[in-house]
Amino acid sequence: MLMRDDERDDEGKKARRRAFLVQYLDQNRYISIEEIASRFSVTTQTARRDIVALELEGKVRRLHGGAVASTPIDPTVYRQRRIANAQAKEAIGAAVARLVPDNASVFLDTGTTCEAVARALFDHTALRVVTYSLRVASTLSDRTDFTIAVPGGFVRQVDGGVFSQTSAEFIQAFKFDFVVISVSGIDEDGDIGDDDYAEVAAVRAAMMQAGRVILAIDSSKFGRRGLVRLGSLRDIDLLVTEAAPVGDLASVAEKSGVKLHLARMEPA
Repeated sequence: MLMRDDERDDEGKKARRRAFLVQYLDQNRYISIEEIASRFSVTTQTARRDIVALELEGKVRRLHGGAVASTPIDPTVYRQRRIANAQAKEAIGAAVARLVPDNASVFLDTGTTCEAVARALFDHTALRVVTYSLRVASTLSDRTDFTIAVPGGFVRQVDGGVFSQTSAEFIQAFKFDFVVISVSGIDEDGDIGDDDYAEVAAVRAAMMQAGRVILAIDSSKFGRRGLVRLGSLRDIDLLVTEAAPVGDLASVAEKSGVKLHLARMEPA
């Protein structure tokens, strides 16, 4: 069937609009439905259709009210993360597990440090765990006395993270005794951040429902700045790490009121 000139124009505009959205998200990580509609003088329904189409192509991820970039983590980078500071992460995982009692309700973040926490929690009894990490869920799934909840959505294959526009809403339905998170970095101002907007949105939702928030992070992340701000050390109850922060960050941490818990490192 031949396409009319006006139909070809519409298809061309749609293709250019969607190409721009992908480029914009590569640089800015997030865009709202309203901003798409305003920038291109289209309806919000058209903006939503663009996002749905791009998500089906694997180019973006939908969130409530907008979209985020779907740039995958480089598998090589993730393998390096798994190897880097492995001993410290195992020690941190064990330290966090000692802080969490049996029968507790726990949110576990994604990432290699929280995977170490999951391994250390395996010998607990009757935990109730919510996570958006399939790796964490798989680690704990052999425990028949555990309750494990995972939101639905698209799986990021490289690290097993599960994301959708309703992830935050799913997490907000729960109350947690402990929320265990890990981030890309803590900068010199005491701000904690990550590099993925969708992850930050999910973790923020969990923190709002937390009895206590535990930040599990190895000392290589001190002084680093994540792309997306999650909060500050004032939002954290316990910082579990293998080495205390020094310099300006140590002063900021002390003023924030966060309690420092040093993991015991086994001799090499």
